[in-house]
Amino acid sequence: MDNEILRIAGPGLPQTTSSDNEPLPPVPRPLPQPRPAPLPTLIALALCACGQASAQQAPAEDAPLTLRGSRVLGAPARPGDKPALVIGAGKLSAQADQRAEGSGGVDLRYGELLLRADKLDYSVVEDLAKAEGNVNISHKGNVFTGPALQLYVSRFEGEFLTPSFFLGATGGSGKAKVINFIDSEHLSATQGTYTSCPAVENQEPDWQISARRLRMDLAANEGEAEGAVLRFLGVPILAAPSMSFPLSSERKSGWLPPNIFLDNRSGFEFGVPYYWNIAPQRDATFTPFVMTKRGVGLDSEFRYLEPGHAGRINVDLLPTDRVFGHSRWSLKLNNDGNFGDWRYRLRSERVSDDDYWKDMSRRVESQTPRLLASDLNVNRQKELSWGVIDTYARLQHWQTLQGTDALAQFDTPYQRSPQLGVRVTTAADEAVLDSFRPWGRKARLEGSLELEYNRFDLPGSALAAQARGGQRVHALGHIAAPLGGEAWWFIPRVSVNAASYDLDRAQADGRTRMSRVIPTLSIDHGWVFERDATLFGREMRQSLEPRLFYVNTPFRDQSNLPNFDSAPKDFNFDSIYTDNQFSGVDRVSDLHALSVGATSRWVSAAQGEEVLRLGAVQRFLFRDQYVTPDGQPVTQRFSDLLLAAAAHLEERWWADGTLEFNPESGRSVRSVLRARYSPGPFKTLSVAYRYARAQSEQVELAWQWPIYGQPVTQRSQASCGGAWYSAGRVQYSLRDKRLTDSVAGFEYDAGCWVMRFGLERLSTGRAETNTRLMLQLELVGLSQLGSNALKVLKDNVPGYRRLSSDRSPSSDFLP
Repeated sequence: MDNEILRIAGPGLPQTTSSDNEPLPPVPRPLPQPRPAPLPTLIALALCACGQASAQQAPAEDAPLTLRGSRVLGAPARPGDKPALVIGAGKLSAQADQRAEGSGGVDLRYGELLLRADKLDYSVVEDLAKAEGNVNISHKGNVFTGPALQLYVSRFEGEFLTPSFFLGATGGSGKAKVINFIDSEHLSATQGTYTSCPAVENQEPDWQISARRLRMDLAANEGEAEGAVLRFLGVPILAAPSMSFPLSSERKSGWLPPNIFLDNRSGFEFGVPYYWNIAPQRDATFTPFVMTKRGVGLDSEFRYLEPGHAGRINVDLLPTDRVFGHSRWSLKLNNDGNFGDWRYRLRSERVSDDDYWKDMSRRVESQTPRLLASDLNVNRQKELSWGVIDTYARLQHWQTLQGTDALAQFDTPYQRSPQLGVRVTTAADEAVLDSFRPWGRKARLEGSLELEYNRFDLPGSALAAQARGGQRVHALGHIAAPLGGEAWWFIPRVSVNAASYDLDRAQADGRTRMSRVIPTLSIDHGWVFERDATLFGREMRQSLEPRLFYVNTPFRDQSNLPNFDSAPKDFNFDSIYTDNQFSGVDRVSDLHALSVGATSRWVSAAQGEEVLRLGAVQRFLFRDQYVTPDGQPVTQRFSDLLLAAAAHLEERWWADGTLEFNPESGRSVRSVLRARYSPGPFKTLSVAYRYARAQSEQVELAWQWPIYGQPVTQRSQASCGGAWYSAGRVQYSLRDKRLTDSVAGFEYDAGCWVMRFGLERLSTGRAETNTRLMLQLELVGLSQLGSNALKVLKDNVPGYRRLSSDRSPSSDFLP
């Protein structure tokens, strides 16, 4: 029989044969798809994967109906039913219930299995298929190709000689001497290799993993490798006699890729993490390391996720630091949870000595590396029909890393030992949020009341000149009657700040006990006007948003009162519309002023994107102000003028800037100007200028840009040719005439691997710097080895994009 199809039915289905003049069309090899991010195991071989769908193009309406190739032919009619087995061939001979032989482009379909070969011999009784010549198997998204195969079809059990394979989930491929299919969920490979580099005839891939024997359990997503070796450019760089690894993104115990760091303070550092999957909700990582200058140590991390509790504990230990002369350590606690209605949050970081932040900067998480907090919060919220009652307690302590340089020492914040309080807040008036018409209903009062006790003290590392601590009881309250319409709001508000103190040491006037009460009246009023407009020939929706903010706070002398937690707010577009220039409780500015400002926006009518924004605001004082951030009275009636602008007039360009202008001197006080140009993928260039009169003046340049070669997205995928990129950020102080914190590096993208290297320079003092060498090798589809240069570039370069983001969705932050 020529050009025939044989259909062997499953149980409960009639057994038939049929013929057709057209053979089944060939089924294309599935394209590599983005895979789930693997855990960064040392040898994440993953030689099996989950199924991958093959996209089919819809036929034209007038096109004739044709059979469509698929790895799956229908689905079982009922649970437990077996799918039909269908054989098609250029020439086919069959003996009912006995045997089928085909040649000339044979296709065998059985459920998710598609087998193709030049010649096929299928025994119905044994359910055994013997295929020869250009044998190709597609099964659950994986493709195997080789010269000869024996397979028990329904059990998916058999042997494939010298096959090559493609894995749908990982996008990788490889070869093996023999692959044994144990069943649809288990297989083993003898003398196998794996790589994500495209296959090039008579050429070894740039990187590949070889193993003497591989065993895979797809049901458990686990694999085991014996005699695994990783080769890069033909050179063995890693090896392991035996290891297990996950076949998906599931966690599994094992060694992770090594960490490599180099800086001028610690020398060369090499560490190999071991990941321990203790339980589904608990794991730990232990990283023994060696520093050429300092010695041997251990980093460790324990994580847990229990019902109602979650957190992590980090302990880093360097028992003997040859440079420092003593042991070094750091401890970090991050935990959250609840006990019934009470929730708690713990954040704590402690280190062994004052120089730890300089020598071990990579192990310090605090955004203020010389000021480390231990903060425990406990709170309970109770929601009622009229509002919320929040009861809370807090314990906050500090470790200050002062060092021996007297000029670099600083005042430490006060500790709270403890803080106890209750806060009552009324529910938001939903009608105001819905822009109700005030003449249609009455306004609703809303307000809040906070009562709090604090015990303030200083850590042992505090400077001797700092004022001692004490106790404070305060009350903060407000009442407001917000009104609003579709395009306006009017919010009158009365607030009060009352505090009573009991100090450990008498003030200059001899008092240890004192109190004060300060009321404030404020009115916030604004409008939003909109109209249709055009900008550079584009249809826009333009808004004009004027705003008035009136505040009246009487003067109360606070010069002899302690200051435990107040600090000046930054003067900007947000703070100028607030009733107090200080954060915290202890200082209240005596403002009698009116802030007048307006913002205008142009929003694209087609995309809804803000294209242009212009704003200006200024404050007018009705009387002199005496409670000020610098302690000097303010007598000028007009404050500095704040100007702001942001523009995205063209898709490739962004720009924004703010300016603080002093009308009396006619000079700018502070300014920030920024611009970014991004004409395409992996092309971004940004510049910034920051100026604060008599304080600092700084310029910044950041970039990611191709410098040589053709990008992977435009290059043939059949080659691992390379392209060079540069990325970095450079900051220069015009005032000090020197470079400050900067990073600069190069990236080489070879398609199936990416190499990153560069330098990072961090200031650790007036004349001290820490310079680190970054070196990272990313094997696309496998893992990243070396120092975490990728995270450094993403944190420092605005608009930076990982070169392999479209080929490997693994985490950007894994080393």
